Amino acid sequence: MSEETKTPPSGPAAGGDSPPRSGPPSGGGGGGGYGDRGGRPSRDDRAPRAPLTVKGRLRAAARKKARKSAKKKGMFQRRKVCRFCADKNLTMSYKDVKTLRLFITETGKMTPRRISGTCAKHQRPLAQEIKRARQLAMLPYAPSHF
Repeated sequence: MSEETKTPPSGPAAGGDSPPRSGPPSGGGGGGGYGDRGGRPSRDDRAPRAPLTVKGRLRAAARKKARKSAKKKGMFQRRKVCRFCADKNLTMSYKDVKTLRLFITETGKMTPRRISGTCAKHQRPLAQEIKRARQLAMLPYAPSHF
């Protein structure tokens, strides 16, 4: 990569210090003032960013590497679907320990929504049912209770 692509342009020649334009958007169309990109300005219209910290650069490099390796392997993450939305007959009850066990980890913690795929509407009552089952000693509070 050349040095010009690594650092954002700065100074009056690059347009970084000029005030925002108040005229009609370039490129015609009514995309919110950002041309044909829709809701986001193009790279040259944005204000220059502050330099990244070392930690920020490392995180960005890790994200880029992960995206590249996932793309190379041909892997893609399938969207998780809420079990309770998909199957309307599936009931949530503190008595149904078999179903509730699917939503707790081996250490006895509740599985978060981003892992289990449960929607917010169903995650709240699910948490209540897990807590009820724990209260009645049907589910463990800790891994030693298994």
